[in-house]
Amino acid sequence: MAGEVVQRIWETAVEVAAIGPQSPRGRRFGSFGADSVICFPHNTLMNEQYVHIGTGTMIGPGVTLSAGMVPGQSCLTERVVTIGDRCLIGRGSGIVGHLEIVIGDDVWTGHHVYLTDQNHGYLDPDLPISKQVQPERPVHVGDGSWLGHGCVVLPGSTIGRHVVIGANSVVTGHIPDFSVAVGAPARVVATIQRD
Repeated sequence: MAGEVVQRIWETAVEVAAIGPQSPRGRRFGSFGADSVICFPHNTLMNEQYVHIGTGTMIGPGVTLSAGMVPGQSCLTERVVTIGDRCLIGRGSGIVGHLEIVIGDDVWTGHHVYLTDQNHGYLDPDLPISKQVQPERPVHVGDGSWLGHGCVVLPGSTIGRHVVIGANSVVTGHIPDFSVAVGAPARVVATIQRD
């Protein structure tokens, strides 16, 4: 009986604590489209005013959405992270932007997918990595693409429209429209035939 009570309390918390466009936390975002939701519990949400979410998008539990490196940071543009309409971002994923990450409409991801537009430099082996320049390069994911479980999208990557990225792949460059890419680094292994 106690387990059932805990389950009901948890289900109520999940529903009540979800973030939507009209919730106090949702109003902190640069924009937050109708019928979109960030599921509870979320992980880090930082500098939300630079994060824009389209309509009908669901962001799963345990997701990190971050603009910049520290709370209160002033970013260079008003749109550091943009997530389009009707997207589904899987549980435990991380989208960490510093310059520009654009996710198109109808993009779905598996669980634990990571996208970032900044990486650590390691040009000087005598300096700790934490003290070296961290270059930023925009990341774009085209409409209708699917990023499989555990994949990583690194700075400067462009994923075209209607692309499938295989589970645990690492995207480091350009993947053309209507492709299937797998591996680390991800390589195109098939082209999706269009009627």
